[in-house]
Amino acid sequence: MDAPPGLAYTSMSQNNITTNYIGVDVAKKSLDLSGLGRSEELPNDAKGHRRFLSLLAKSAQPVHVILEASGGYEQALVRLLHEAKVAVSVLEPSRVRGFAQAKGLRAKTDPIDASVLRAFGEAIRPQPSLAPRPEQLRLAELVTRRAQLIESEVAESNRSAHYLDPILRRQAGVYLRLLARQIQQCEKVIAQLIEANQSLRQRSQRLQQVCGVGSITAATLLADMPELGSLRDQSAAALAGVAPYNNDSGPVRGIRCIRGGRASVRRALYMAALSAVRYDAVLKRFYQRLRSAGKKPLVALVAVMRKLIILLNRMLKNPDFALQSASGTEN
Repeated sequence: MDAPPGLAYTSMSQNNITTNYIGVDVAKKSLDLSGLGRSEELPNDAKGHRRFLSLLAKSAQPVHVILEASGGYEQALVRLLHEAKVAVSVLEPSRVRGFAQAKGLRAKTDPIDASVLRAFGEAIRPQPSLAPRPEQLRLAELVTRRAQLIESEVAESNRSAHYLDPILRRQAGVYLRLLARQIQQCEKVIAQLIEANQSLRQRSQRLQQVCGVGSITAATLLADMPELGSLRDQSAAALAGVAPYNNDSGPVRGIRCIRGGRASVRRALYMAALSAVRYDAVLKRFYQRLRSAGKKPLVALVAVMRKLIILLNRMLKNPDFALQSASGTEN
């Protein structure tokens, strides 16, 4: 029996399911599979990936692979599945854990997680993740690397302020100069990549028409939120992590809070919003109106971030959308 105790599968024939959902729990060195009538552990390397594809090819029904985002350890497998035209969904771990808890399953092991992923696919039937283009993958990698370098630069700068030993201070200086050069290198390559690709160049230029959105913010949005321009307003805000969620129960009206979403996009929007509330007339009035109504500065700023991502999404979705119509987002 492939399912662990407490997690019973509904047979495919009972629900006329024609898709064979395969759960894959991804670890640094291993892949635990649930599906194809068997459980199996494979190495998370090129040999294991090829073995996985050969197992999928034996399925009599179309297959749909379900796995979680695992800190990058899933990327090589996902790329291979896209190249092989195999449907694959990369899920937020919190969604899958919530599903397991709803099933009353509290135990957690790699084989159990793989079974939960398979059950999630059968019950929820998520949409397959879109295959990113090569330039999209490279841009995302460069933007992530730049963010990592800046994080290291800030950390070393903070540490070096307390160094008294001359050797340590010299080492810190050398390291900080190296980090600064590498950040500049990343930014140069990012700019060249966007300039060389017509679609990326046009989308970047369109985004930068909005006050507060510079080249780095535009690159971050293009890299980490490629869906921008194809989303509903509410979905764009939720994906960026700036959508407030109700926390009400009976007569009690709790404080609405943002949660989830993509942290890198939210950080980029935060910096853009800081500039927008100073230099954009519409968003400045919107921010001031919220502050006058008693909203805390951060709450008002998050509201500006939400307005920004909705505006940017609309601009990419509709080439005829004029910035003058942004005033309609003020209410």
